[in-house]
Amino acid sequence: PDTMRGQGAFAKDGDGHYDLLSAFQKSIRGSDPDASVFYLAKLLGAGELLSVVRRLSVIASEDIGAAYPQAASITYACCQQALSLGLPEARIPLANCVIMLATSPKSVTALEAYDTASADIANGLGKNIPSHLLDSHYAGAEVLGHGQGYKYPHAYENDYIPQQYLPDDIKNKTYYTYGTNKTEQAAKAYWDKIKEKK
Repeated sequence: PDTMRGQGAFAKDGDGHYDLLSAFQKSIRGSDPDASVFYLAKLLGAGELLSVVRRLSVIASEDIGAAYPQAASITYACCQQALSLGLPEARIPLANCVIMLATSPKSVTALEAYDTASADIANGLGKNIPSHLLDSHYAGAEVLGHGQGYKYPHAYENDYIPQQYLPDDIKNKTYYTYGTNKTEQAAKAYWDKIKEKK
């Protein structure tokens, strides 16, 4: 058993390992850079370089997500640098990464969109892809009606033309809802302007 749970050292096969990682992610998610870098120091002090790298990769996409999409690639670069350097120098790119993630805007909209779509699939919805979206690059596709009526968006103004993409039974379903952060709201404003013209 982990006899020092929550008090610094921890047994790698005990709950203390997961408690520290949980506190680490929740501190970044909660936008607290001080707590985030504190738990980073505790983890690295225990030699948990690989666990930190894996968790940061998750955090960049799960908690920051669409609010700052570049966070994932920056995190990847910092983590690769840390792995190349090894400890103790790995603390340098990882500290920068953790502060960047903790102070970044947060969004879980992409993950929520995926989970909602996945639940619909599990419930048997959306089995039939619209025929105009089906592959038409093979002999006999035309006879089957595959690809007929498809509108190539790049042939239209602003690379956009309205057409149905979801299967008939869920054609009016909304999976993604823009977050309130600056990045997603800028994307929403752009697409609202483009789509209202059509």
